[in-house]
Amino acid sequence: MAKYELKLPQMGESVAEATLTSWLKEIGDTIEMDEAVFEVATDKVDSEVPCEYEGKLVKKLFDVDDVVKVGDVVAIIETDADDIDAEADEVEEVVADEAVDTAKELEAQMNTVQESVADSSEDYADSDRFYSPLVKNIAKEEGVSLEELDAIPGTGKDGRVTKNDILEYVSAKKKQPAQSIVAPKTPAKEKEVSGEVATAPKPASTPTPVAIKDGDEIIPLSRMGKLIAKHMTDSVATSAHVQSFIEVDVTNVVAWRNKVKDAFQKREGEKLTFTPIFMEAVAMAIKKYPLINISVDGDAVVKKKNINLGMAAALPDGNLIVPVIKNADQLNLVGMAKTVNDLANRARANQLKPDEIKDGTYTVTNIGSFGSVFGTPIINQPQVGILALGAIRKIPSVIETPEGDLIGIRSKMYLSHSYDHRVVNGALGGMFVKAVADYLESWDVNREI
Repeated sequence: MAKYELKLPQMGESVAEATLTSWLKEIGDTIEMDEAVFEVATDKVDSEVPCEYEGKLVKKLFDVDDVVKVGDVVAIIETDADDIDAEADEVEEVVADEAVDTAKELEAQMNTVQESVADSSEDYADSDRFYSPLVKNIAKEEGVSLEELDAIPGTGKDGRVTKNDILEYVSAKKKQPAQSIVAPKTPAKEKEVSGEVATAPKPASTPTPVAIKDGDEIIPLSRMGKLIAKHMTDSVATSAHVQSFIEVDVTNVVAWRNKVKDAFQKREGEKLTFTPIFMEAVAMAIKKYPLINISVDGDAVVKKKNINLGMAAALPDGNLIVPVIKNADQLNLVGMAKTVNDLANRARANQLKPDEIKDGTYTVTNIGSFGSVFGTPIINQPQVGILALGAIRKIPSVIETPEGDLIGIRSKMYLSHSYDHRVVNGALGGMFVKAVADYLESWDVNREI
């Protein structure tokens, strides 16, 4: 019988690796053609990986939570298929040899790290916390004191500090202004920088312990929930959030949609919601004010060529995902409606591809679908702005006419624009959201679609 290498396939142009989240088959299980064998996650997208051949799972090469690179062999499938290369019979031996070589390399690396740590004057032995040799070595090389290391919140098992934790801390420390950076422990007197006494960076605040009482239910965060939580706190820590709000009269938009939606659905087989209309307005406003379509890169900004609009979509489990409409300014309203519906439907069915949630340059979130009038959305990094669409409500309003002012019923909503005040000043942030409002208020009720 031939043996088939089941590899991690290419998940998208910008995806180089994925995390194995679950095995859907166990060793010895029979696998049908195109049946899923394991599940992987890239950022917020979960994907099942199927097998091209019928057979039996005979070997797993990765465990759950392992990071797998695209092209890595994840499993060995025993199959009767005739079109597998003859050399596949030797797969198991080759994999075994590679595993031995890899183990030797890792052992040599670990010995080097351990020796390096042992030679260090700061061995972190006085800590009650466990640190791996790799973490200790990085801390030693970067001049991180034991006090600083103990203050780093760990994201690993049992709160352990991982490689990524220490590297993120070191990176953040290097980005701090000179006044707040001090060399590692030294008996010399405090060093003055620019006339001010240098102080060590403040350790991350420790969360207040939560009292758990009888009857309380503990619900662990899902993998996506953890990603969202970290992304939100990182954004608040990165961008200087400021908001501008504007009320918009969308009476013409509502009347036009009510007039054409049935004919549109009959002709295109798609529902015409308000979302593609708003997306078109945002894309046109970005073309008018392109400095909203930027990202911060150190001491410079990157002005994006493409207008890729993120569309926040709520999932059935309560989480949120942001599929991206690429080159939104190049779509007509029919194309925008079809793209919006397709992405929203596949987002709810967990069928998005990794590339479909990447490379957004500006985000729109519809908080009005839950009845909210306005809000203060958090920027989706590394973007510099996000627009929240409030609920459309019928309200009494003053209507100006040549004959005088009248009171009438109008359909109105609020647009809430959050933007990064490091690079977007109040004038630009306000003019941009005003441009969106003007586009909607001037909507042609006789527009053909």
